[in-house]
Amino acid sequence: MTHHDTIPATPVAAMRADRGEGPLLLFAPSVLQATARRFLDGFDGLVTYAVKANDAEEVITNLAGAGIRAFDVASPAEMTLVRRLVPGAALHYNNPVRSMREIEAAMAAGVVSWAVDSPGEFVKIAARVPSRGTEVAVRVKLPVAGAAYDFGEKFGATPQEATELLRAVAAAGFTPAITFHPGTQCPDATAWAAYIRAAARIAQEAGVRLARLNVGGGFPARRMDADLPALEAIFDTIAATTRAAFGADAPGLVCEPGRAMVAECEALLTRVKAVRESGAVFLDDGIYGALAEAPLMGATDRIRVLAPDGRARCGAPEPRVVFGPSCDSLDRLPGTPHLPGDIAEGDAVLFFGMGAYGQVTCTRFNGYGALRRQTVRALTM
Repeated sequence: MTHHDTIPATPVAAMRADRGEGPLLLFAPSVLQATARRFLDGFDGLVTYAVKANDAEEVITNLAGAGIRAFDVASPAEMTLVRRLVPGAALHYNNPVRSMREIEAAMAAGVVSWAVDSPGEFVKIAARVPSRGTEVAVRVKLPVAGAAYDFGEKFGATPQEATELLRAVAAAGFTPAITFHPGTQCPDATAWAAYIRAAARIAQEAGVRLARLNVGGGFPARRMDADLPALEAIFDTIAATTRAAFGADAPGLVCEPGRAMVAECEALLTRVKAVRESGAVFLDDGIYGALAEAPLMGATDRIRVLAPDGRARCGAPEPRVVFGPSCDSLDRLPGTPHLPGDIAEGDAVLFFGMGAYGQVTCTRFNGYGALRRQTVRALTM
């Protein structure tokens, strides 16, 4: 364990102290724990963490230290990880498609909540998982816009299908629930409201009283400097809509944030390998590394450029083509980020809000993509 006195205070301090090679993820436990408390204090129900967003051991243990007691696990590997680090945690298995071996592994891990979105998947669970004390949540999909990309093409039952499936869950003796996901990076609270009202109608038509309603993830993280995601407004909409839609029979609420929980706790420190005569910038990381989501999520302006001595580059911003290090021409950031005109080879380029889907999606294409990690006390400049 690194002694506290050796932990850099800021990204600038980390950059000055770094003697390694390749991109560096800077992790701030204080930021992560503050975000966890924001969810725990603001959301009117059980807060689970979607491990897929960032499975670093220090992330899991810091979330547990902040009070997170339940985790959304999508695979046996994630179950094993959480069981090792947080032995008493509740495991929710909301990936609705599973092999027989995965079902057996989930049973051995003590999964307490399962999601289904088709009769065939429910039959597989019902034939193997004891119903007593086991929650099964029917996953619903709706044609609701507002997210960066929708999960409905891959997962979810239509309201009519969900009604029949919910009846089957209750008839088999499982604890009945409904779950949905409005899609990743969804800033519009009305998406949750539409799903909650649909869930109330489904439960009423099925004649089933829901034990819980899982409102999924999708909570927005900060993408641009001007963004300040209104999480509390979304929490309030979820609570108010649930009360209005269900009345006295309102189920307990569950959420499963991934991106919004961890995005702010890490920044990515890259180095400039070259600045071409055309103005194009080549970095030591790109879309095959921690910036894998960039083509899907679009441009961000949460970028800072530092000279090797730690001073901020302050030349007039210029639009730049920014490439990663691989020999693939697709390895470039979307658009033309505005970077200082005095950017130079050897400079550090910091990307903020990189705690979600950076480490977990990077590859080793062309021999690049190895990410180092460094704990910092804060992510302020």
